[in-house]
Amino acid sequence: MNTVLIKNAKIVNEGKITEGDVLIENEFISEIASSISAKSSDCNIIDAEGNYLIPGAIDDQVHFREPGLTHKGTIASESRAAVAGGITSFIEQPNTVPNAVTQELLEDKYQIAAKTAYANYSFMMGGTNDNLEELLKTNPRNVAGIKLFLGSSTGNMLVDNEEALEKIFSSTKMLIAVHCEDEATIKANLERYKLQFGDDIPVDCHHLIRSEEACYLSSSKAIALAKKTGARLHVFHLSTAKEMELFTNAIPLEEKQITAEVCIHHLWFTDADYKTKGNLIKWNPAVKTANDRAALWEALLDDRIDVIATDHAPHTLEEKSQNYLKAPSGGPLVQHAVVALFEAHHQGKISVERIVEKMCHNPAKIFKIEKRGFIREGYYADLVLVNPNLPWNVKKENILAQCGWSPFEGYTFTSRVTHTFVNGQLVYHNFKVKETPVGQRLLFNR
Repeated sequence: MNTVLIKNAKIVNEGKITEGDVLIENEFISEIASSISAKSSDCNIIDAEGNYLIPGAIDDQVHFREPGLTHKGTIASESRAAVAGGITSFIEQPNTVPNAVTQELLEDKYQIAAKTAYANYSFMMGGTNDNLEELLKTNPRNVAGIKLFLGSSTGNMLVDNEEALEKIFSSTKMLIAVHCEDEATIKANLERYKLQFGDDIPVDCHHLIRSEEACYLSSSKAIALAKKTGARLHVFHLSTAKEMELFTNAIPLEEKQITAEVCIHHLWFTDADYKTKGNLIKWNPAVKTANDRAALWEALLDDRIDVIATDHAPHTLEEKSQNYLKAPSGGPLVQHAVVALFEAHHQGKISVERIVEKMCHNPAKIFKIEKRGFIREGYYADLVLVNPNLPWNVKKENILAQCGWSPFEGYTFTSRVTHTFVNGQLVYHNFKVKETPVGQRLLFNR
């Protein structure tokens, strides 16, 4: 039997921090108490004095690049980086190559993950203008949801036919997650900047091309359609102050039909950072202004925004080093998301309890994930120890994403993930990943 006893931890769960012990037996949390004694001589005891014990974070939006884009990353490489960062479950997006827009292509990804994932996994089924029949075959028990790109993406994934869109919204009971940017607005803006700059558009124009208006037009339209059809809608990576008026905190999360996510980069960076970071912080939707960032924080803390995720989307440095028009959007974030939030905690912006609510509890609630996202007896032992005062510097040698760079490179974080457990197995300890993929397919209570 695999038995681990974590002692003297600051257990962060369901809005409280309590000092105590947690016993792991095989895959599960078997006991939580103020004091637990080891039941056998082969029990592995970890003294967590002064450290926080949190549920493993659940990242509801990642791009791990496999199949088809494996020069950027693989399910193995990026899930290794995830567990090093305290993320024990991920939901991956369908814009791989080929796009996961049939049940067979979707299942191919599950087969890869079953052999190579270091964290628990689920994959979104991708919607297009013409695959409604395939979407309706999706099993709600073992697939996280349906993903729609309402702004351009890889391959045939832009859903811009209004009739097709309404059919998808009205036909499925599954959660629909959306990337919202209005394509016509972006194209018009881009042409204007091309006239002004030719092919040498400065990257700090990115948030003006993929503008506030492009985001608001698309997200407001998706929300109106969800209200009209009764669809269960989850809006990914919000980036503007204006969009915050579209969401409510007047009802409990469990009763919301429309939920919202914000990503680490939109909470951390602003348009002022383009001068030093350049294409390394080129994301879609774009990093916007300090006013937008402040509004996102406000909405996160008053519960209009429900979840914090990463939108981890690695590209090679060579790809990112091209000029603005050629450089792809996205960057690696799974290894540094949890500690970035703890840095915000040190800065007085957010409590540790709220970090856990937004990164662990709420994704589990929104997707109805079975037995994960909380520190509860009988739940899977997906657990993370964070030392709040163990500074470390992000440098090439300790970056685990395959692309080998990070927008946080050179930054010294105050807190550090020291231990990560996935399904009761210690998979990460002090910058070392145990080379055994133990991730399991996520199941959903629906």
